[in-house]
Amino acid sequence: MGNLEEDKAENYAWKNSFWLEGLKTISLSLVLALGIRSFVAEARYIPSGSMEPTLQINDKLIIDKISYDFSTPKRGDIVVFNPTQTLTAENFHDAFIKRVIGLPGEKVAVKNGKVYINDTPLKENYLEAKPDYQWGPVVVPAGSYLVLGDNRNNSYDSHYWGFVPGNKIVGKAILRFWPLNRIGEINRPNYQLNLPKKL
Repeated sequence: MGNLEEDKAENYAWKNSFWLEGLKTISLSLVLALGIRSFVAEARYIPSGSMEPTLQINDKLIIDKISYDFSTPKRGDIVVFNPTQTLTAENFHDAFIKRVIGLPGEKVAVKNGKVYINDTPLKENYLEAKPDYQWGPVVVPAGSYLVLGDNRNNSYDSHYWGFVPGNKIVGKAILRFWPLNRIGEINRPNYQLNLPKKL
């Protein structure tokens, strides 16, 4: 009889231990997942066609949220940012995703189907179509960035509402993980600005 009671007690203790360990594991996983989402990386999806052809509607991306703690955005980075003051005033609340084109202090213009950085045309081989509008020239303020969509003629971007302060940038897109047939890294273009040679 004693053995039966001992077996029941051991079985009860084992079950409690099993559920307790499982609960601990789930709790730890949730804490880590939330911590990673808050501080390191997070998943985002593409809700519009403003970044076509580079990013398609419903593409799912991993956003690196820590790189800009140690460096500044580079031309060509695809960044996620929270609405600027102007966008908030227009009742936008969700994050945007665009490509960094103009860096702080640069003069930027759009004319003749091209972007000009400090009067030098930027070679862009990722556009849906050449821009069919004229804009600028303007100088990007210190600490801010000019961002444009790759679907240049169908993108609500900096040429409409202005610049993105650096502190609004959440992170940069580094990996597409869905759909599976287009999984891969998102690399920054290798721009060749052909700046004039110094005399």
